[in-house]
Amino acid sequence: MVKMAAARDRVVRLLLQLERAACRCPAHSHTLYQGVTCSERKTDYAFEMASSNIRYGEGVSREIGMDLQNLGARNVCVMTDKNLCRLPPVMAVVESLANSGVPFKMYNSVRVEPTDGSFKDAIAFAKRGGFDAYVAVGGGSVIDTCKAANLYSCHPDARFLDFVNAPIGRGKPVTTGALKPLIAVPTTAGTGSETTGVAIFDYEPLKAKTGIASRALRPTLGVVDPRHTLSMPSRVAANSGFDVLCHALESYTALPYRRRAPCPPDPLSRPAYQGSNPISDVWARHALGVVAKYLKRAVRDPEDVEARSGMHLASVFAGIGFGNAGVHLCHGMSYPIAGNVKTHKADGYDVEHALVPHGLSVVLTAPAVFGFTAPACPERHLEAARILGADVSRAKRADAGAVLADTLRRFLYEMRVEDGLAAVGYREEDVPALVRGTLPQERVTKLSPREHSEEDLTRLFEASMKLY
Repeated sequence: MVKMAAARDRVVRLLLQLERAACRCPAHSHTLYQGVTCSERKTDYAFEMASSNIRYGEGVSREIGMDLQNLGARNVCVMTDKNLCRLPPVMAVVESLANSGVPFKMYNSVRVEPTDGSFKDAIAFAKRGGFDAYVAVGGGSVIDTCKAANLYSCHPDARFLDFVNAPIGRGKPVTTGALKPLIAVPTTAGTGSETTGVAIFDYEPLKAKTGIASRALRPTLGVVDPRHTLSMPSRVAANSGFDVLCHALESYTALPYRRRAPCPPDPLSRPAYQGSNPISDVWARHALGVVAKYLKRAVRDPEDVEARSGMHLASVFAGIGFGNAGVHLCHGMSYPIAGNVKTHKADGYDVEHALVPHGLSVVLTAPAVFGFTAPACPERHLEAARILGADVSRAKRADAGAVLADTLRRFLYEMRVEDGLAAVGYREEDVPALVRGTLPQERVTKLSPREHSEEDLTRLFEASMKLY
């Protein structure tokens, strides 16, 4: 009994030490909570970590045929886009399936930056095919489209808006285990979609992005083959990298899980995006360090295998972090920026439609956003700036927003990023529409560590019209 009491005392002392060592800023202190039932509190008390299985290594695409054989798949859907279907990543997957004798059909009409219309076209193909497994080869657009096709083909009687996030859709929960196996093969280093249960698209009636979020959508396996990223044009690598940057920054500074409301009455009701937490923090900080080390190199030299491989892994790291913690204002504001695009044609993208790539639409507001959110958790903003290369040794808490914003501006300037929203076709008179498009994005904007109003959003869009 004496030994047990001593052991218990040591555990208590350790917990108290961890509590004292935790971040002390109001938004992120993880003090121990004694009563946990949701009937007694409004905010959550727990978080869950979930991610797809990940396989990483040069040439691992050769194993996909064996994976599908092991799953007993006999009718596989391979999804990609018209550009990728002629490139080595898709060829490697097709060769693997053929070598293993796995029958498949290819859908190569995925739209870069998908819409509700392009989702529906892929869903119709999946329903006709009656597939028992899926392989998505491409960037986030391909993987997200494949997630949606898998979901709705397994729920043939569902209406399209049934699973779409509220308030745009009905936000119905997806039954875990109801979907077919999906193997995701990312060819860009940005979205982290191979790790998450989120599928994003443009909802054209509102000219704003929304999505479907459920852990059940997570790919069964993410096959991360670093050689695939060598086919990315430099500007695609840059914009993909900006998505990684903001995934890491937003998840690290998101509202803490203990402050997120409401507290779910059932574990199944706990959302995929739960707020910052000690485990996601590890992935986010590490991803930021990799971005600081490799993104510039990966953009400047497409043949830099070390840098391209590093960014491929950074995308996975950040995906695991934000896939559980969530993102906030940069992403929420990016959806109408991408959805309301008029004439902008992005370098490096072989598409006919006007396009503000997702990573670019996210990062253009980053300096303004983190200048705004810093008062809620200044230590985290200063730490992010330090990881990105800033000297914060003499910085004060009150300077955190300006320090991180200036660090981001320098970073974007060196990466030759367009000079704000005005450079991609927006004007001051467009700001009200951009604000209206942000308001429905509650799934992410409510995770901002600092509360915000429509007036705040207006000022953030105005401040993002010009960066330098």
